[in-house]
Amino acid sequence: MISFPNAKINLGLQIVERLPNGYHQINSCLYPIPWSDVLEVVPSKKTSFTSTGITIPSGDDNIILKAYRLLKKDYALPEISIHLHKSIPIGAGMGGGSSDGAFTLKLLSEENQLFLDETTLESYAEELGSDCPFFIKNKPALASGTGTELETIPLDLSGMHLLVINPGIHISTKEAYDNISPKPVNMDLKELLLTKDFKLWKKSLVNDFEMSIFSKYPQLCEIKDMLYENGASYAAMSGSGSTMFGLFQEKPQNLVSDENWIVKSLIL
Repeated sequence: MISFPNAKINLGLQIVERLPNGYHQINSCLYPIPWSDVLEVVPSKKTSFTSTGITIPSGDDNIILKAYRLLKKDYALPEISIHLHKSIPIGAGMGGGSSDGAFTLKLLSEENQLFLDETTLESYAEELGSDCPFFIKNKPALASGTGTELETIPLDLSGMHLLVINPGIHISTKEAYDNISPKPVNMDLKELLLTKDFKLWKKSLVNDFEMSIFSKYPQLCEIKDMLYENGASYAAMSGSGSTMFGLFQEKPQNLVSDENWIVKSLIL
């Protein structure tokens, strides 16, 4: 059985406060995009995992195997062979690993007729990581708390052109948070998003990671400027980076790109 775990972008990301357990309370909107990995699960005499495409961890830290073991604790899952073709860049702020884990849960539930509802799957997904529950419903949602408190919202960007640029810079979550100063929320993120007023978005819809990360990696700021110079209605960094994206009314033309960049042009 095959499924296609997709990526996401963040529309705004506010770091609200540092919690006593060391995690951070955030406020963001997660929006699914049509850039996908390929995940295949077939029956086997012994459970195994292989991958092609972008190199990923294959040991016990692999989120797909974690998802399998998580369900196997509670259900009599058979031995399986898992193969992932990885095309979503890792450590890039697009939730590719989280999506792989969540889609594994959904695929195993369907393949083994477990009939797990979305609430149950989200509970399992929360054990895998903070972005994972989002990919169960896989619909635009406000994320709060540590990212696992989700509210689906009727934000529709269908028909817009999305240009995604990953310059190949790996930014760990720890590195991203090192120079962050949390601050209270000063706007209604849902209200701002649903205006779909891109001039207002450009002014007020911010990713708090950009200030510190741009100072360390100025080429990311240069990419954002280039997106606006080429007609983007809105441009930002996704998550904790380093992926930059631009939303366009028309398909962007003749953008200059570096040969080391991964550039993806999509229609939402």
